[in-house]
Amino acid sequence: MKHHAAARRMVVQTLHHLPAELRDAARQVPVCFEDLPDKALIADGLDPDILGLFVGAPRHEHANDPGPPPQIILYLENILLECEEAGTSFNEEVRRTYLHELGHYLGLDEEALAERDLD
Repeated sequence: MKHHAAARRMVVQTLHHLPAELRDAARQVPVCFEDLPDKALIADGLDPDILGLFVGAPRHEHANDPGPPPQIILYLENILLECEEAGTSFNEEVRRTYLHELGHYLGLDEEALAERDLD
């Protein structure tokens, strides 16, 4: 749980530093913190090492999608493992993963995220 609080603080700090128009949009999507992906998701093909996940429709598609509400999920145990392997800090990996998933919410695809060094 210690990592949950640290991750939450990092997301709040990252949100605070976004430009106003992005910050307003980012506040519309909740962020959840889990240790690891659910076994059912992995059975459905989700990479067990995934750092984060955006579920739901991107912001500009909300009204047209009857599916689950948008949310960002950060998998903190996987982020910790990534930090160990990459030699990066927990805060940096949380920030980077959050921004990556927020990009999906804002409608960016993997290529657009890579162009912003958020792959």
